[in-house]
Amino acid sequence: MQYYHFNEAKQRGTYDFPFEFYHVDKSHPQYIMSYHWHMEYEIIRILQGEFHATLDEKEFIVKEGEIIFVNSSILHSGVPTRDCVYECIVFDMNTFLKHNPACQPYIQKVIDHRAMIYHHFRSEQAELCEIADGIFNAFQDKRTGYELTVYGGFYLLFGQIFANHLYYEEPPQSIRDHKKIHQLKNVLEYIDDNYQNSISLEQLSSAAGMSPKYFCRFFQDMTHRTPMDYLNYQRIEHAAYMLSTTHESVTDIAYACGFNDLSYFIKTFKRYKNVTPGQYTRQ
Repeated sequence: MQYYHFNEAKQRGTYDFPFEFYHVDKSHPQYIMSYHWHMEYEIIRILQGEFHATLDEKEFIVKEGEIIFVNSSILHSGVPTRDCVYECIVFDMNTFLKHNPACQPYIQKVIDHRAMIYHHFRSEQAELCEIADGIFNAFQDKRTGYELTVYGGFYLLFGQIFANHLYYEEPPQSIRDHKKIHQLKNVLEYIDDNYQNSISLEQLSSAAGMSPKYFCRFFQDMTHRTPMDYLNYQRIEHAAYMLSTTHESVTDIAYACGFNDLSYFIKTFKRYKNVTPGQYTRQ
């Protein structure tokens, strides 16, 4: 899985089957899910361990067998714990408007944000979790006709959600909260566009439209990291991805990810990944 841009804009699957499936364990180069968002919807299941999820400003622990549902444009991230293994399906909700006119009013209600599906389904919603398992298992096995199972499974899932009113009809987010999320997105976009270059605290606070002093408190409240710590963390995430997917040298990757000093890059990489870049590549 490559959560490589904070605002992901990429083709999911194919035009006729717009679903992208990811299986993520500790060996994955981006095991920790960095803050990002996308116009598509996403469903995540926890196969093992626990997953500390953040959706906008909501933080919650997701346990083995539980499901996360991410609505369109929601800023989200996740930190796996206890040898967590998880899977994700990112999909275009519009695909469900094409196939069955009788279902269109329900799907349109979700797309228009007049129905915001609950973000966390626990073991109490056993039937819903079993339906989700069927969708994920179809992707895992990819037996002949699995596409039919996927489409059918999602229709069953949405049917269960509407039958049991597992959604908000009015988004619970206040105008003030919406503004804070928008400001944070602006900062993350700025980091994504400029991480290769030198970035100052003043530039980051300007992207949020705040003074540096207030911005530092705001950013730490939202992400639980200082701005510069988060910037270095993201640079290391980019570096880890490049180490796993390219044949570039450690030195070239360090410079490409905004580090002007190789020894500092190696030290910072080890702080976040617990291994040196060379050891990471060999793993």
